[in-house]
Amino acid sequence: MNRKQFLAAAATLPLAGAAMKLKSLNKFIDGLDSSSTMPVLFLGHGSPMNAIEENEFVQGFRHVSTEIEKPRAILVISAHWETRGTFVTAMENPSTIHDFGGFPQALFDVQYPAPGSPDLAEAVQQTIKSKEIHLDDKWGLDHGSWSVVKHMYPNADVPIIQMSIDYNMAPAQHYALARELAGLRKKGVLIIGSGNNVHNLRMVSWQHLNTVGYAFDWAKEANETMKGYILDRNHQPLIDFHKQGRAFELAIPTPEHYLPMIYALALQEKNEEIQIFNDAAVAGALTMTSLKIG
Repeated sequence: MNRKQFLAAAATLPLAGAAMKLKSLNKFIDGLDSSSTMPVLFLGHGSPMNAIEENEFVQGFRHVSTEIEKPRAILVISAHWETRGTFVTAMENPSTIHDFGGFPQALFDVQYPAPGSPDLAEAVQQTIKSKEIHLDDKWGLDHGSWSVVKHMYPNADVPIIQMSIDYNMAPAQHYALARELAGLRKKGVLIIGSGNNVHNLRMVSWQHLNTVGYAFDWAKEANETMKGYILDRNHQPLIDFHKQGRAFELAIPTPEHYLPMIYALALQEKNEEIQIFNDAAVAGALTMTSLKIG
């Protein structure tokens, strides 16, 4: 081989490598179960203490898992991972992140050693065409993920990755981005949005911290209005939440806990049923309202 031939051959190597990688990713996706369409969940995760307490909400998480075929993998959009740009975790063994303070040591001792899935992360990266998706090897699983999934799959035997929330995107852009993930549902991937539809920590009634059902009037109004839109399949007012009046302003002072619900709703297909569970307020200014779609 002369120098000219060598350079010509070398120039094709990156393209060949990319083609092989894409072929490998397609093989991974094709190898996932496509016998049925997985549901989508929005889980009101509430306090990190739900990870170690026994209450009606964790019972609801466990119960909903019995209604779902065991997934091949899980993709979580958590309120607790906001970034500039959109990232997916792509490590083999994501760490359990204790992203909170002031709680008992028993909560910090919890580990959820579920495997990650670099292949699924790269498949998500290839699936989304509207923007660049970055692979992350540092974040792990925050409590928006593990505090709820540990009740659903306590053996930590289902691969799990997270996708971050880009704080520069408008709600309608998040909704559109979520739609691009729809094909994963047909491949055995359970998509979970984890947050709270009503979440105002500054207005929490601390004396009612353990009083399930206690809600301020504005929290009740916002939650009931949201549920009405959800059951009517009327997503536009929920996307335009900032136009819905004072109750919504108080319920959603910042959008990070609300947007995971937008991701879940965006994945609702025509004629898919929706189930509302864990529908109760806590401490006046939080709701645990959760959704199962499909």
